[in-house]
Amino acid sequence: MNRLDGKIALITGGARGQGAAEASLFVDAGAKVVITDVLDDEGKAMAESLGDAVSYLHHDVSSSEQWSDVVASVIEQHGRIDVLVNNAGIFQILALEGTTDEDWQKMLSVNQTGVFFGMREVAPHMRAQGSGSIINISSVAGLSGAAICFGYGATKWAVRGMTKSAAIDLASAGVRVNSVHPGIIDTPMFEEFGDAAGGVEARIPVGRLAEAEEVGRVVLFLASDDASYCTGQEFVVDGGWNA
Repeated sequence: MNRLDGKIALITGGARGQGAAEASLFVDAGAKVVITDVLDDEGKAMAESLGDAVSYLHHDVSSSEQWSDVVASVIEQHGRIDVLVNNAGIFQILALEGTTDEDWQKMLSVNQTGVFFGMREVAPHMRAQGSGSIINISSVAGLSGAAICFGYGATKWAVRGMTKSAAIDLASAGVRVNSVHPGIIDTPMFEEFGDAAGGVEARIPVGRLAEAEEVGRVVLFLASDDASYCTGQEFVVDGGWNA
């Protein structure tokens, strides 16, 4: 409890699923949270359900202009930004030869470029205050090959690499950057597996899907001062998938 007292956090993709679980845990730990999403009705409802410590902003993470507006709004409202969770992402079951130009560009724009925009936008503010934690949500697909979701896997490897480069760049300013690599989580994204879902579940050594909160607790740790000496690292939450 109270591990995030006084901290201001921005969580993208916070309307539902993993982002919503992270927001709930952050509020319980004492933070004030801004959640963003393109799902406005769900995002507003989620913010209202979590109480006065949470606000909602519309935000397409693939837009540089919207990133600028969102971060400016957080700074105007709260005066600082201590934690950025780049959680927003999309997923498709598409192998190499089935991936169109449009599929590829859409996947990159949200999962990779959106993370780049977020880190670039908050970095000057975190440098100026001499502290901060950036947590980029990657995947187990960013640790090993993922033939059935080629574009998704490519972006999650990219997030892993960007995290390490940013961690080195920002370390001297007191800013930590880490990536979290979830396995298969029981969220709406899991529905994308369709008929392949049973085979996916069978591969998990612990024998079940993860709850969103189980990933969220690792994100909470990285957001807190408990992780003060952790930067540039991968934190895997996969039930043994990648063992």
